[in-house]
Amino acid sequence: MRSYRSRRKWKNRIASLLALVCVLVALVPLVSILMEVVSRGAPAIDWAFLTERTKSSGAPDSGIGNAILGSLLLVMWASLIGLPFGILTGVYVSEYGDNWFGRTVRFFNDILANFPSVVIGLFAYSLIVTVIGFSLISGAFALAIIMIPIVANTTEDALRMVPNSLREASLALGVPRWRTVLKVIISNGRSGLVTGALLAIARVAGETAPLILTSFGNNFWETGLTEPVAALPLVIFRNAMSPYADLQEQAWGAALVLITMVLSLNVVVRLLTRKRMKLYKAVKKTWKERLSLNV
Repeated sequence: MRSYRSRRKWKNRIASLLALVCVLVALVPLVSILMEVVSRGAPAIDWAFLTERTKSSGAPDSGIGNAILGSLLLVMWASLIGLPFGILTGVYVSEYGDNWFGRTVRFFNDILANFPSVVIGLFAYSLIVTVIGFSLISGAFALAIIMIPIVANTTEDALRMVPNSLREASLALGVPRWRTVLKVIISNGRSGLVTGALLAIARVAGETAPLILTSFGNNFWETGLTEPVAALPLVIFRNAMSPYADLQEQAWGAALVLITMVLSLNVVVRLLTRKRMKLYKAVKKTWKERLSLNV
């Protein structure tokens, strides 16, 4: 009996050690990338770098201010286009999708989620760029297509986590289905909707291939919907391939700024997810107590 317990303890220790080793191995690439980007990008960061526009090699006070503005505009317009479609798709699949049409929507949504971003960029190029040229709106359209399946999947997952007892209680009181979805289901799952939106924004903020084919880039403070705009991924891509040392340093600085923005969004997502799980457990516990009292 003791030998059996001893073997179990040793197996547990070995499994725990292997799990720890796997975690450390997985962290090595992430930590290495962060250290490399910080060590190379930090020297380029100053006020002028963050506020001035991009200029040619050797020009004084060259920065990425216009690229930061362009990235924010692209994400803003992409969110205005993609978030409503993604949320509505997720709501439909979660609450009304128990039929052939809902299963079809879910199937094509999963396919779209796995599409290469360069293919989506080509689609936006053929649909918009060939008509109005490289522009902010064409880049935002491409990013919005990438956002839709991410938001739809997270919305569906968030709404499915809402206890069925809330749906049943609302419908039992004679509340219409659409009002139940709007006032009860979405209200209780709104933190999950916010989490999905932030995840989608963090994903598209670093996309490069669609922007090369759509927004193209610009060295000026351009904000027009039908004009090419700069973006952080484009600055990183083009300056990293430049033979000039000062432009390469700017690429590392832009990469540090972009990583900081994306990591900040991911931290916010983690905090919201933790809050959502605590709220879900609290609601579930409350309804269990009420049901036990009724019984």
